[in-house]
Amino acid sequence: MGRAFEFRKARKMKRWSAMSKTFTRIGKDLSMAVKEGGPNPETNARLRAVIQNAKAANMPKDNVERAIKKASEKDSAHYKEVLFEGYGPHGIAFLVETATDNNNRTVANVRAAFNKCNGALGTSGSVVFMFDHSCNFRVKKEDLKVDLEEFELELIDFEVEEIFEDEDGILIYAPFEKFGAIQKFLEDANMEILSSGFERIPTTSKKLCEAEQEEVEKLLERLEEEDDVQYVYHNME
Repeated sequence: MGRAFEFRKARKMKRWSAMSKTFTRIGKDLSMAVKEGGPNPETNARLRAVIQNAKAANMPKDNVERAIKKASEKDSAHYKEVLFEGYGPHGIAFLVETATDNNNRTVANVRAAFNKCNGALGTSGSVVFMFDHSCNFRVKKEDLKVDLEEFELELIDFEVEEIFEDEDGILIYAPFEKFGAIQKFLEDANMEILSSGFERIPTTSKKLCEAEQEEVEKLLERLEEEDDVQYVYHNME
């Protein structure tokens, strides 16, 4: 198990511990997916993926259906994905993914979070190069008809970076741009996708002392409390 696994394991219990925040995030993902490709999951691959994630997060089916119906209405909010880059205390690099219907509000709130926690919002391109943009899938173990090594060979053309098994299923990590092709491969193979998504994994990490870590954690918590923020990534070890 490599870098992606260790990164994910370290963050597993820290991000989106509040169920209401998780449902809000997924609701925005559903809205953006519907606006992009329509309300029918059979013809909208992105929407299928978000519905799978909603199910994995135990989001009630009624909530999912309401979100899809609301997003289909002409006067519903149009969310836009915006990426912010910056540095937190002690030179820790931050990437902040947001979904917003008011960019001016989001810029102001994200900048304020950095400023109040001894950080600084950066310019486009100042930090993003320090992270690998990856996609990931979790599939049911029971659907795997071959061993992991053979399965990895089947996926070699998709430039898969890591495949490993944990207590919840089989995890697949690959480059961001391979998401659609891998999704289609798994669906064509009748493998149930339990969840899928994207992550930005730091290429290098920085070790801090306990007091310094606490300063960085304050910024992390402040950003994650923002309604427009979807995900926060950093390179603190």
